[in-house]
Amino acid sequence: MQMRTCLHDKIGWIFDLDGTLTVPVHDFGVIRQELAIPEGEDILGHLGQLPEELAAPKQRRLDEIERELAGYAVAAPGVLALLDHLGRCQSRLGILTRNSREVALVTLEAIGAHGYFHPDDVLGRAEAPPKPNPSGVVQLCTQWQVAAGQVVMVGDYLFDLLAGRSAGAATVHVARPDGQRWPAASDVSVETLDELLLLLKQT
Repeated sequence: MQMRTCLHDKIGWIFDLDGTLTVPVHDFGVIRQELAIPEGEDILGHLGQLPEELAAPKQRRLDEIERELAGYAVAAPGVLALLDHLGRCQSRLGILTRNSREVALVTLEAIGAHGYFHPDDVLGRAEAPPKPNPSGVVQLCTQWQVAAGQVVMVGDYLFDLLAGRSAGAATVHVARPDGQRWPAASDVSVETLDELLLLLKQT
């Protein structure tokens, strides 16, 4: 476990959704193939550069794929215990996802976590520019009336960490199955949410 900052005094927690609060299910390679997006390209970035008449049907199909996957979402180990702990500490909790808000809410319900998040604190790609843009983090800080330095961004991918770091928030990286790590963008790195909870319970 890598740690470069104290998390105990943070009052706002922003989570990525897929692969962070859920077990990873998205096969982005398959999604790129179905949408005819070149291998390795950022899906949302690619769609954003297309003319509207080309982007619209691909965006509709992407929405369909994400809705299909959302209903099968499985909670990552330790997620409910972590959210319980943060709730008892009266932390503000938010979601910042590159999915739509609709899909995010379905996913949260599927994993039993919808009661921890106010819908206004669930930001999808229509509510804020997609990560790594930090605007979503800034927006939640503004809604909560807290400084970014009092907030943590938790995610499993570089874009999550860059969004948090650019906004001035602390960053927690949760390990990925592929083993990728970004220590330069991570204040804290943990293998699981159980490990993060253990860290928060330490005095």
